[in-house]
Amino acid sequence: MTTMGSPAAEPWRVETATADMRTRIRAGDFRQEDGSQGQLPTAGKLGEQYGLSRVSINRVIAKLRTEGLVETRSGKRGALVRRWNPVVFLPQQEFEAQTGPNADLLTRLVEAVAREGKSRIDDVTVQPAEERIRSRLGLRPGEHVGVRRRTSLVDGVPTLTDDSFAPLSLVDSSDWLRPGNVARGTNKVLAELGHELVRAVDELRPRYTTKEEDLRLGLGADGSVNAIELVSTGFDRHDMPVQVTVLTLPGPRNTVVYERHRPRMPEGKE
Repeated sequence: MTTMGSPAAEPWRVETATADMRTRIRAGDFRQEDGSQGQLPTAGKLGEQYGLSRVSINRVIAKLRTEGLVETRSGKRGALVRRWNPVVFLPQQEFEAQTGPNADLLTRLVEAVAREGKSRIDDVTVQPAEERIRSRLGLRPGEHVGVRRRTSLVDGVPTLTDDSFAPLSLVDSSDWLRPGNVARGTNKVLAELGHELVRAVDELRPRYTTKEEDLRLGLGADGSVNAIELVSTGFDRHDMPVQVTVLTLPGPRNTVVYERHRPRMPEGKE
């Protein structure tokens, strides 16, 4: 196995060696002959390849472990490339959410396949609505929105970011703006405010993760990856847009699946 080669023949540093190892892992350099994921060389051998001390290589391994790319096990020499089955995300199940501890869609999805899921609230704040949010919510320039920024983790690995925006005039002084998780779910809070979500318009586009998302997802400062952006605008029974949710789903960690049904025709007209 060979390294990518440091730019301009400069000595390797922890940051550049980490970026190189990240690229090699994603390229499948450490796969076994049968195609399954293998393990990294020992810290000593990696130190020889990169011209770094064992202490520095251990820092590289620690960064890769934080990003969910490798795992270490007692009794095993060399870190193992982590086997990762992408989370199958089904946006259409949002309206099936129940109240209680499993009101969160992601938690229910991963528990159904015996995996561990939890959500981390990164921020709950109020800010002026940016143009793409303002236009979807039908707000005037200068109007504010409540914002809930959340990162979802599966098996301890940050898997997607999930940021929701709602008109401040609608959610001000409600539990929607309460810091931390809302046990019954924020969709339930909207319903209690008279704006139950009954319809959603989902927009998907490919892009790279942003630097801010890289940090939230544990990808490091230079770890941007291909991602699916899902912008979902939720409407109430009066067809009023009441919430925009922006999900960033890194490609290696997620698969988005939609299920479609042909409308049932009245009897005798099929």
